[in-house]
Amino acid sequence: MNFVIIVAAGTGNRMNSDLPKQFLDLNGLPIVMHTINRFCQSETISEVILVISEPMESFWTELCLKHQFDRPIHIAFGGQTRFESVRNGIDYIQQNFDIGPKDYIAVHDGARPIITQALIKKAFQGAYDHQAIVLAQKSIESVRMGDTTSNSAVDRNYTWLVQTPQVFHGELLLKSYQQAEDPFFTDDASVVEKMGKRITIIEGDSRNIKITYPQDLQIAQFYLNLT
Repeated sequence: MNFVIIVAAGTGNRMNSDLPKQFLDLNGLPIVMHTINRFCQSETISEVILVISEPMESFWTELCLKHQFDRPIHIAFGGQTRFESVRNGIDYIQQNFDIGPKDYIAVHDGARPIITQALIKKAFQGAYDHQAIVLAQKSIESVRMGDTTSNSAVDRNYTWLVQTPQVFHGELLLKSYQQAEDPFFTDDASVVEKMGKRITIIEGDSRNIKITYPQDLQIAQFYLNLT
């Protein structure tokens, strides 16, 4: 089976909104519902686990009623950090499904609603071949590493901007999330990598943006009209 954990438990502070960004309106539907639709429509995906903050449960229920949103998904509750939220999603899978050697788990940001069917399929195919993959694109900008007064240029040909979904062999991801949380864990690949597993990069898509700032909504609306 192929699972996807959609992480939507964050607060989205950079959107200058009291409402977490994943619940903001995009073309008449909350952002995260667009994201869920993309995975539910994918023939690659067997089960969708949505991770939300427990205090938002009633609000989510109201949204589903308002939009007549009845996708067959599972709900898990988030933690204090992204690491805890993903681990809670993994725990839900472990408690409700038997994970075997043919199962794979993807983790995706709830605020990336423009993911395409082709990219979902490509990401999982990469995981079948390599067990642990991230979608990423080479930086088109010049890159410097350091702080404002002490920094140096980095070869952008070796710099990658990571996206989601990140896809892993199920048993590998389960084992990786048994580790204690580390401040270095900025995404799921960094968690798996600490287990000594090499991460393979699969070419991503520039349209697969993460809505972070208010202007990103306009960009997402533009891409949504193209798909």
